[in-house]
Amino acid sequence: MSTTHDRPADSVRVFAPTGMLGAGFAESTVERALALGADVISVDGGSTDSGPAYLGASKPKTTAAAVARDLRSLLKAAARADIPLIVGSCGTSGTDSGVDWVAGLAAQVMAEEGLDLRVARIYSEQSAVDLKEHLSAGRIHPLPPLGQLTAETLQSCTHIVGAMGHEPIVEALQSGAQVVFAGRATDTAIAAAYPLIKGMPAGPTWHMAKIVECGGQCTTNPRAGGVLATVDAQGFEIEPLDTDAACTPTSVAAHMLYETVNPFRMREPDGELDVSDATYVALDDRRVRVEGSRFHVAEQHTIKLEGARLSGYETISFSAIRDPLVLGDLGRWSALMRTIITERVGQTLGLSTDEYAFDLRLYGHNAVLDELEPETGPPREVAVMLLVSAADQATATAVAKVANPLMLHLPTPDMDYLPSFAFATSPAEIERGAAYEFVLNHVVESPTPTSLFRIEMGETR
Repeated sequence: MSTTHDRPADSVRVFAPTGMLGAGFAESTVERALALGADVISVDGGSTDSGPAYLGASKPKTTAAAVARDLRSLLKAAARADIPLIVGSCGTSGTDSGVDWVAGLAAQVMAEEGLDLRVARIYSEQSAVDLKEHLSAGRIHPLPPLGQLTAETLQSCTHIVGAMGHEPIVEALQSGAQVVFAGRATDTAIAAAYPLIKGMPAGPTWHMAKIVECGGQCTTNPRAGGVLATVDAQGFEIEPLDTDAACTPTSVAAHMLYETVNPFRMREPDGELDVSDATYVALDDRRVRVEGSRFHVAEQHTIKLEGARLSGYETISFSAIRDPLVLGDLGRWSALMRTIITERVGQTLGLSTDEYAFDLRLYGHNAVLDELEPETGPPREVAVMLLVSAADQATATAVAKVANPLMLHLPTPDMDYLPSFAFATSPAEIERGAAYEFVLNHVVESPTPTSLFRIEMGETR
């Protein structure tokens, strides 16, 4: 691979094949990206979207076979085109073991394919001991809705990661890496790093990176595959790689609404993207050009911290109701269910309500919107999910077993017969195991943009 990472360029073409490594993409879109002159491949490997368990347990949500399949295609493409491949938030949550997991799969693929690429691993896990020092020095600040952080909360976390900006990735590339496997990173940093090396302006680069972060989600057919974005001194152009999909001004602009507090501003570790004056113009029926984006450098570089801790153990069970009398007043029925479960758990297990917790969710009625549900008429059928949590698995399952006959037969007070509902599984109780909760949504002032991260350069394989 060439070592011209620092060579100035008139434009840089960024290929984003999919929104998440392991989600899959058509091989034809990879071929089209290379034919159009892609300069770098950028793909996100994770997210917090699926909840705290993946960070708390440091386990990926994607299967190894799917990740290996995507890596095989992208590693071969990077080698053939002599361009970098950058993967961020490896292993879903970006923990150190997640980086090693993805890098290990890549090593196996490269050995099978006879590829000789130099790999960098960037680790983003943070030590609670080190963070306590930052906390004592007043360098950690809360983000809404959380309040001030305590040392005890830091210590309770099973894993803590810091979301890196582009700078550690830049350092790895400038050190000769051809493939970068990064721990937790902002979704945009992985796409912004290479254009910034090549001298592209920060405003268009960060805006482009935000739009391509989810691959084809900024197109009229999000399932069709990835996109190619070309950044230059004045702005950027973007097009889908599936010939049946299109980018429109609306589909591109709309992605600034995705996962942002403010659709016109977005904070990165080293500053803030400002698209309040951006313009979106259709170049033809498939391509869009964007200009007018700006980037305001912050006085203080900060790194967002994400941490999860064990919250207990969970057991769930499902039953289904079609009885019209029960469905006619589900609020009354569910209130009765909650009361009787609490009473019987106390009678049979001797547990107080501070020793366990349960939730009753009525899918098909109001399980998603709760009191905001606009539909007022009775549903035709409802799935009842009982979710029990406790400090240990045995207690959670015991509570669910006490609730078992109620989940199958509980009548309303005015019913003169015993209804029968239907369990979804046998046995009805499903032990989910350990459950986790997010407890960190804070930023730490970083001494330098790279000091909280560790880069390991590997030999070519």
